Amino acid sequence: MSGSGSAKRIDWLSVLIFLALVAIGWINIYSSTFQNTEVSLVDFGSFHGKQLFFIGASIGLIILVLALEARLYERFSSLAYLGSLVLLIGLFIFGKTIAGATSWYNLGFFNLQPSEIAKAATALALAKYLSDIQTDIRNPRHQLYAFLIILIPAFLIIPQPDPGSALVYFSLIFVLFREGLSPIYLLVGFCGILVFAATLMFGTIWIAIALGLIIALIYLLKRKNQKIPILYVIGIFVVTVLFSLSVDFVFNNVFEQRHRDRFSLWLRLEKDPAKLEKIRKTIGYNTYQSEKAIESGGFTGKGFLEGTRTKGDFVPEQHSDYIFSTIGEEWGFMGTALVVILYSLLLLRLVFLAERQKNDFSRMYGYGVVSILFIHYLINIGMVIGLLPTIGIPLPFISYGGSGLLGFTLLLFIFLKLDSNRMNEW
Repeated sequence: MSGSGSAKRIDWLSVLIFLALVAIGWINIYSSTFQNTEVSLVDFGSFHGKQLFFIGASIGLIILVLALEARLYERFSSLAYLGSLVLLIGLFIFGKTIAGATSWYNLGFFNLQPSEIAKAATALALAKYLSDIQTDIRNPRHQLYAFLIILIPAFLIIPQPDPGSALVYFSLIFVLFREGLSPIYLLVGFCGILVFAATLMFGTIWIAIALGLIIALIYLLKRKNQKIPILYVIGIFVVTVLFSLSVDFVFNNVFEQRHRDRFSLWLRLEKDPAKLEKIRKTIGYNTYQSEKAIESGGFTGKGFLEGTRTKGDFVPEQHSDYIFSTIGEEWGFMGTALVVILYSLLLLRLVFLAERQKNDFSRMYGYGVVSILFIHYLINIGMVIGLLPTIGIPLPFISYGGSGLLGFTLLLFIFLKLDSNRMNEW
């Protein structure tokens, strides 16, 4: 066990923001499940009662995390990673299916979702590998190993099926960019997403025409001493067109109708207003109702326990993935702005803490924490307000869920423990 010295050096600003987000979450979980009947605040049969229990468990977890020696997190990171993979594999045999996804273990008193705990383990393992003195992220072989650390748990989660949780693991690639991975990977990924969306919106022929015009413009504007290999340009053109053709094939022959409808809704592919509105009220029902709830909140909101759409159960899963719509309806723009400001402050603070680390492992893990929290924050709020397609991932520290709260708490406070110990040699 470590002494109290490093615990005294814990970053209390991050702790206070964490507590504020957890409190906001509990208040809105209570509101979103309130049924106009007298219910005890500690009724463990209710959602708010269960969340209160998990908040207590999280505080116990924080005490344990801060009590352990900081060096243990680096020393046993690989073991924690392997353990998380075993838990993910075990779901295929012992997992409990909820809402069509076999993502939980039934522990009797609550259901454990190992993918939430595995996020911290994966961030630790990646930081451990990258901080190894022999690892050079510019080396293609080392890049492959780093990608595998990220991809293995993601590919174990996709068949559950839980593509939303799997997507979160890909955010750890940002850690590699911080440590020197060539930006070309980021550029290729961005271009791939752009071509994917543009193909669905305009078709492969227009993609080929646009790409040809861009190439012609580059050649016209290039300097005389610049040499652009023609085979290189042809290769990019052919690969892009082939990728565009594959998008059409996958969209029309591999995706199910519900997937096509979600993309049609997100990219406004359906030109018939009547059909588009029908999709919004079926496949996009959750988002449609969520947007209406937030819109009805106005600037100051309708007030605590006064959200009519919240009370009418218009928004499914409003206490979990769509908790932000409760905040929008009952607390208005002021409430949603407060949540956004708190998350932004927390993320910026964590970046600052990561940059001041003397230990490479601590810095890399810190950026892993930032990446995971940011992607959750970005996708969840983007989904709830209709800017991104529906992807079932929670809002950290606010959404209902024991595994999620424990997982995010573990993720954050391991880093705060490492930061508090930054002045010590290990």
